[in-house]
Amino acid sequence: MKKIGLTGGIGSGKTSIAQIIAAMSYPVYYSDQRAKFLSDENPAIRNGLFDLFGDEAYIDGTLNRVFVSERIFSKPDLRLKVNEIIHPIVRKDFDDWAAEQTSSLIFNEAAILFETGAYQQFDAVLLVCAPEAVRIQRVMLRDHCSKESVEERIQSQWTDAQKRSLTKYCVENDGRQPILIQLEKILKELEA
Repeated sequence: MKKIGLTGGIGSGKTSIAQIIAAMSYPVYYSDQRAKFLSDENPAIRNGLFDLFGDEAYIDGTLNRVFVSERIFSKPDLRLKVNEIIHPIVRKDFDDWAAEQTSSLIFNEAAILFETGAYQQFDAVLLVCAPEAVRIQRVMLRDHCSKESVEERIQSQWTDAQKRSLTKYCVENDGRQPILIQLEKILKELEA
């Protein structure tokens, strides 16, 4: 079994690509969804975030995501502390999930595999790319937010060029190139 990281910048369409891969019968672990679930349910994460942010970290047993996001957005040191609390638990959750899979390829969809160095834990990484203007438009429509707020979020992530230098597998999700043809070629290569 090969473990494949699946990543891309905000608005690249990595979740849509993950859903296509899942529809092709490959197991996909959605890191961001699991991290949200575990942030609400896992006692070690809850205690760590309570220690870091105090009582405002949770409202009625659910992570106060707006509060935490506002605190960590412009503070890389605080963001790092949050990642140090959450990421090891999500990584173990993925490992437990992976141990139950029987497919030749399994995928871990995650937003910041390169930025955290987690890409090194995979047999390969599939990067989803899209032009910045397309990404901005997608996120504005999805999140009902301003162009400026999307640009800020994009600036906090690595560029596609930085990520491309670390993987040979890239799906161009620009709305012009057929996704399935690209995926079939990459999956065939990964299966070999």
